[in-house]
Amino acid sequence: MKKKRPGLQDVADQVGVTKMTVSRYLRDPDRVSQALQAKIAAALDRLGYIPNRAPDILFNATSRAIGVLLSSLTNQVFAEVLRGIEQVTDANGYQTMLAHYGYSPELEELRLTSLLSYNIDGLILFERHHTPRTLKMIEVAGIPVVEIMDYVSPCLDMAVGFDNFEAARQMTRLIIERGHRQVVYFGARQDERTIIKQQGYEQGMRDAGLPAYSVMIADSSNYTAGVELLRQAQREYPGINGIISTNDDLAIGALFECQRQGIAVPDKMAIAGFHGHDFARVVHPRLASVLTPREEMGRLSADCLLARLRGEPRGDGQIDVGFTLLAGESI
Repeated sequence: MKKKRPGLQDVADQVGVTKMTVSRYLRDPDRVSQALQAKIAAALDRLGYIPNRAPDILFNATSRAIGVLLSSLTNQVFAEVLRGIEQVTDANGYQTMLAHYGYSPELEELRLTSLLSYNIDGLILFERHHTPRTLKMIEVAGIPVVEIMDYVSPCLDMAVGFDNFEAARQMTRLIIERGHRQVVYFGARQDERTIIKQQGYEQGMRDAGLPAYSVMIADSSNYTAGVELLRQAQREYPGINGIISTNDDLAIGALFECQRQGIAVPDKMAIAGFHGHDFARVVHPRLASVLTPREEMGRLSADCLLARLRGEPRGDGQIDVGFTLLAGESI
């Protein structure tokens, strides 16, 4: 049976004041005397009082909360973006309400329904593809929305990200310039950004007059998937001597498998990942990758939302945080 939580009246009884006095303290401690502040604070601690925000939310139609719809809980990229978001929301007295939907647009719709029921003040989305009902709910809610990880694709309101296509194209060109001409793209999940990177890779190969080849899996990425994709690529494209992956996980799995097979990296096989994680910099040889500023994306997305909520004018609604090519030692 759920235990009854202490309420305002319980606190008031302990201090010997009215519920209204306790309520005033919770809204703004300076509205009561310093002596009462100390007594109420002590009573709150003793009782383990948990504030009930529901009345404020209903009365003010605001929650001082930002909804964040995460497509993956295991992706380190998203964890670092979230850290950047919370640096800003925490500093400005906002809560982040997280919901995870595992790349399923239908589940995203359900999670959004729940978040909006709490009258969240703004919304941060990690994907661009949504169900018609999701789009309608966002329209009806009338709250500011930031879509992150890509600034090029059309957005609902505001966007913070980088050019996935151009990043993949430039990394492909760098691999080719290092003398590797049979380069294969490794992808997982086949979500929108994975496909955009694939298109950038294909453009890079076309620019060099070379054929483009891809091996893809529908499941989420991990080191084991990188091993399996390398073996598949070796079967389908026996001359493979270069790899560009949608992320660092697949690339490192391929790197480990090359080492197991005795394939020298980068002499016989060039390998590049995407996002420039710390672990990619400590493997040997150090992994080439596209460094993306994840925490900065998170901070900027939260900054944009809060600025809009304050009524401050913003410039371009699509912010490019850029990317950096890390050559490492693997290409």
